[in-house]
Amino acid sequence: QVQLVESGGGLVQAGGSLRLSCAASGSIFSINAMGWYRQAPGKQRELVAAITSGGSTNYADSVKGRFTISRDNAKNTVYLQMNSLKPEDTAVYYCNADPSGEIFGSWGQGTQVTVSS
Repeated sequence: QVQLVESGGGLVQAGGSLRLSCAASGSIFSINAMGWYRQAPGKQRELVAAITSGGSTNYADSVKGRFTISRDNAKNTVYLQMNSLKPEDTAVYYCNADPSGEIFGSWGQGTQVTVSS
């Protein structure tokens, strides 16, 4: 089972920036695509951004042009740079290899992002 630890969240004003980090234990990290997901109160968890093991990326339309996902396989870490934040970006952010969490067998605790207007 891979352990995932997200960090970097916080309270920021609209238009501000945050950089999230997700550290994973286990050597299988480097062979898997990784995604950042978010869940706002009363809403389903949604995929925000994903990156393949080779570095190809894709983004939800709502964050395209504002968020950038990257990874450092040597550090078993994936990042999410979030710029031009909006109040609707407020959510708990998680990372994982797939939407169900089955590949790694668990979810981390997530990191709270709150954007004030």
